[in-house]
Amino acid sequence: MEDNVHRNYVHGDIPKKGKAQKSSDNLHEEHRTRTREKFLKTKLDGFADHEVLEFMLYYCYPRQDTNEIAHKLINEFGSLHNLFEADAREIERRCKVTERVAIFISLIPCIANVYFRARWAQNSLVMDNMKTACEYAIALFAGHKVESCYIFCLNAGMRLRAVSLIASGTINETPMYAREIVSEALKHQSTALIITHNHPGGNAVPSPQDEVATEKLAFLLRSLNITVIDHIVVAGNKCYSFASKNKFVEGY
Repeated sequence: MEDNVHRNYVHGDIPKKGKAQKSSDNLHEEHRTRTREKFLKTKLDGFADHEVLEFMLYYCYPRQDTNEIAHKLINEFGSLHNLFEADAREIERRCKVTERVAIFISLIPCIANVYFRARWAQNSLVMDNMKTACEYAIALFAGHKVESCYIFCLNAGMRLRAVSLIASGTINETPMYAREIVSEALKHQSTALIITHNHPGGNAVPSPQDEVATEKLAFLLRSLNITVIDHIVVAGNKCYSFASKNKFVEGY
């Protein structure tokens, strides 16, 4: 019996219903209706983390009570944001959910990344101040689980022309990344650029290697009449700006 219940829990199979279960189903549906109405009125304001996940899981488990599943998933990863940022295969393995459910959960930060990049409307974005550049960089790295490096290619009016992924990994291999950066900057006819990379570990303070790489890249690009405005290091919702410290870059 327990094996059957567990199998139903994982795969969403619906057993034959008796009167007690029909009554329980009605209660679940009433609760879901109230939750949907609350969302339509207030979005997610006032929702606890487990309630956000419980609501999301309605669309994976059409008739099951998702409250217990939501608690189990969050408890396994320690927090809602840790769960969202986890690899789908890890969610599936550790929480004994289906691949479909695991992918659905891990899609959230990826969708957020796409949404925020679209919302900024690249063709009209002017990056002439640190606040704008840092906010864009933080949005860009939403959902990134590995260290990556991008450049923001700018024209003479500091208008964003393109966002180019340079590499995934670290920025320590300066010669290789310098070649890629120069190529992308020239391709987009940039007169200035902003370098940004993330620290998934949560500490936005640049490493000594980051500083050496920034100094070398700024010198190289200056010789090509391309100005490095800033190098922004992102960790979660925090960022470090080399421009704010007057280190190696021209500033805004």
